[in-house]
Amino acid sequence: MGLITFAAFTLLVAVISYFASRTTDETTSDGYFLGGRSLTGPVIAGSLLLTNLSTEQIIGTNGVGFSEGILIAAYEIIAAVAMVFTAFVLLPKYLKGGISTIPQFLEKRYGKLTKTIVSILFLMAYAISMLPTVLYSGALAINTMFDIPERMGMEPESALWVTVWGIGIIGSIYAIFGGLKAVAVSDSINAVGLIIGGLLIPIFGLMAVGDGSVIEGMNVLTTNLPEKFEILGGPDSSVPWTTLFTGMLIVNFYYWGTNQAIIQRALGAKNLAEGQKGLCLAAVVKILGPIIVVLPGIIAFQYFNGDLANADEAYPMLVKAVLPTAFVGFFAAVLFGAILSSFNSALNSSVTLFGLDLYKQYFNNDASEKQVVRAGKTFGIFLAVFSMAIAPLLYGVEGGIFNYLQELNGSFSVPILAIILVGYFSKRVSGKAANIAIVFAVVTYLVTLYIIKPIIAGNAVAAAELGGITDASELAQIAKEAFPSFLHIMGIIFGLVLIILFSVSKFFPRETDYMEEYTRQVDITPWKYLKPAGVFICIAVIAIYTFFS
Repeated sequence: MGLITFAAFTLLVAVISYFASRTTDETTSDGYFLGGRSLTGPVIAGSLLLTNLSTEQIIGTNGVGFSEGILIAAYEIIAAVAMVFTAFVLLPKYLKGGISTIPQFLEKRYGKLTKTIVSILFLMAYAISMLPTVLYSGALAINTMFDIPERMGMEPESALWVTVWGIGIIGSIYAIFGGLKAVAVSDSINAVGLIIGGLLIPIFGLMAVGDGSVIEGMNVLTTNLPEKFEILGGPDSSVPWTTLFTGMLIVNFYYWGTNQAIIQRALGAKNLAEGQKGLCLAAVVKILGPIIVVLPGIIAFQYFNGDLANADEAYPMLVKAVLPTAFVGFFAAVLFGAILSSFNSALNSSVTLFGLDLYKQYFNNDASEKQVVRAGKTFGIFLAVFSMAIAPLLYGVEGGIFNYLQELNGSFSVPILAIILVGYFSKRVSGKAANIAIVFAVVTYLVTLYIIKPIIAGNAVAAAELGGITDASELAQIAKEAFPSFLHIMGIIFGLVLIILFSVSKFFPRETDYMEEYTRQVDITPWKYLKPAGVFICIAVIAIYTFFS
């Protein structure tokens, strides 16, 4: 019965997406890459949310919730502020300029070299980290929660290859042959299913620990585990509270305002008002996100008495334990939709970046619209196969992959966010300054975290061992405290990048002031309820932190 429900819901999404997108002219770049600039607020909101909500996030953040509590919710809650900022400040500028990709703006503002550097950074990020990791974590989640290796009579690693390729092929069909509108429509349907399915887990989980009562379940958690509901993390936590004003802001402002895989949904809005509605609606839902991506981890801690060898097993183990059999197929389908969404959204954005920013620029200057789309699809097929081939090789490192990727992404998020903000709010900062700042940020960040940090942490551990400390957990804590959080490192480098941008431009300024032109591709009249909606969202964020502090 579960397999029938799974297949039926998955097929329903595919059919609706096909009929919703078949009227879009996909032979043009706007039609294929931006859904014909026809996306409405609810579709944008659904696609934004499901693109973001991947298995690595669901499993990873619930794992941190199991270990440390709700402090990891900062990634969800601060995101709402970032989306409000994007709706108020960045989206009007993007739509006014009629851009299809973020690098297109960078070319206008800084020059072709800057656009190329950033396009390559985006593509490397998607190809090396996001696409393979989504495939791997998604396949691992499905295999673990629904006993796929046992059902297929295969070893876990062999079954992983089958699941990875199954997800990858289906996701590629959506992304490569359907274009953005098919991706966005399927995301919106799956978003509704994921919210419903995702809410079932904490509901059944609370009932399980509360003798059949959700309210009693919450009472049990808050009584037995009050420390898990402290939202402000200490200096040795994964999210120290001070990072809310440094790296956490940078992570979220980059992700929701400048990341091509995310902002492409808003760039496809039929007008500014619809784009702003979509962002604000997504922000409201995002505030409630911890119910799905953090609370189950805390419930699992109570349910299993904190006795799990690997915290990342908290979510799949809870699903196995509390979800009624009748809901397994439906939940599998919406989880499958979340995996597909993250994969096909990153793949669609990669296709867009290659087709518009690299192929037409360096391979065929005179390419027609059809040729650009065809080249993008060809590249997408290659990238999908590459990702499917290397994703299973991640088998065995699942314990630390979530935090590792969060750190790795800082290497490009810091400089990209800085040059975009400065690009819009200054007139004379030059392309040379931007290029120097990007190289400085990437190199400095990687050297700091992956060369300097291990040396300092290793020296601290060696000193502790000489002092007589032998306990492994104590030594691990000492190593952790020996170096600042990567979120603080991001904040420091962001400040240095700003200094470089303005300092270099003093000696090498732009020849002329940058002036943004209105291309009139879409109506940029703001949504009339944007200000009250934005104020409400920001007050809600402050209220949450006040309540749980």
